[in-house]
Amino acid sequence: MVDILDDRPLKGRGTVSNRVGRFEAHARMRTDDGWARAGHDGWDEEADLEVATATQVRLDTSRSVISYNDSPDVNFDRSINPYRGCEHGCVYCFARPSHAYLGHSPGLDFETILYAKRDAPALLAKELRAKGYTPQPIALGANTDAYQPIERTERITRGVLEVLRDFRHPVGIITKSPLVLRDLDILAPMAADGLARVSISITTLDRDLARKLEPRAGTPQRRLDAVRQLSQAGVPVSVLASPMIPALNDAELEGILAAAKEAGATQGHYILLRLPRELGDLMEEWLRLHVPDRADHVLSLIRQCRDGGRNHAEFGTRMRGTGVYAQLLTARYKLAVKRLGLDQRRWSMRCDLFQPPPQAGDQLALF
Repeated sequence: MVDILDDRPLKGRGTVSNRVGRFEAHARMRTDDGWARAGHDGWDEEADLEVATATQVRLDTSRSVISYNDSPDVNFDRSINPYRGCEHGCVYCFARPSHAYLGHSPGLDFETILYAKRDAPALLAKELRAKGYTPQPIALGANTDAYQPIERTERITRGVLEVLRDFRHPVGIITKSPLVLRDLDILAPMAADGLARVSISITTLDRDLARKLEPRAGTPQRRLDAVRQLSQAGVPVSVLASPMIPALNDAELEGILAAAKEAGATQGHYILLRLPRELGDLMEEWLRLHVPDRADHVLSLIRQCRDGGRNHAEFGTRMRGTGVYAQLLTARYKLAVKRLGLDQRRWSMRCDLFQPPPQAGDQLALF
């Protein structure tokens, strides 16, 4: 396993570090002892590194697909994540530490060693048919993006949506990928029945900054175009101006919300940067590599919002932070969404339409 790959950014990757996870007993580091250079004429270091950091897709063998939570900070109690790890490579992703549970690094491994739940649609249908199941909106992609690049070929998310459509089950999608437009043929009819909504994440309108923060995600303009097309198709859309990173992109908060309104969004939200577990070190490395002149200032402001640390996990404050700086950001947000009309209350999702479709062997109804 690689610890520090280099002091240069890797093309198409969010991190250059592959620090071992918190459960590993030993730290490991890639070294060059000279043998590769000496033994191979014309050895290409860049090509070797590209092979070492290529995306791998492995099979996820989980026996269930719906995850449940009791967090008061989110408006859903269940979610589905078709993938573990995310090729978008967003350096700030709060899901990175979850890769440590698989024996991988939350760094480069998180964006290169991916797990696909290829039987997710079948598992979902089985769980929805379970006796006593009570429908409530399912969040699709709450941890890792359901429309990350490998979905183009895996098509697991589409399979999940087909099941939810057939069961007439409400779903809310959270993504930063324009690939969601591929499934408008499913989402638009579901939305017309009050069964679907989409939240698009837009971190910055600065394309250069976006390329460094989230290297394999769609550009900010493509995401705004996705908001526009979803809205025009009748799918309710909210925009998440997230995460807000002090002294890096927080000055864009009002601009992102205004652009979202112009594109057709009806709600706007934000989340302050969260740095759980290994993510704190990964984010600090990124700051010192890409914005060394501001790194200390950004980290100082983060600590001011997190009671002196880099993270604070308490319910109620983990999404917004504490202290004067966090309060100022919240005040700016409230003024902006009120002025733009993006402060609508949560959408109501219909659960009364839920009906498992007939399957082979079912007894026919008499009436």
